[in-house]
Amino acid sequence: MARKVVDEPSEEIVANAKLARDSKRSPFARISLFIQQVMAELRKVVTPTRKELLSYTGVVLVFVTIMMALVSGLDWVFALVVTYVFGTPGG
Repeated sequence: MARKVVDEPSEEIVANAKLARDSKRSPFARISLFIQQVMAELRKVVTPTRKELLSYTGVVLVFVTIMMALVSGLDWVFALVVTYVFGTPGG
């Protein structure tokens, strides 16, 4: 199971954001703050275990296979209907 992580910004990020909002910052300072916030969010990312990754991959592959079969089936049915309604070309 995936580990539960609270998705709330840290106090430091909130304080920096309030500081940035209260005072005008130069473009470089805003870029620096943005990069700091991105790095803080990236530290929260939890990578899945090998078992979870294989499970997720299997689910995605099964779903994609089912959707391909569904779309192919609908394409075939619509092709039959169009051929029935309009006939074969040149015939």
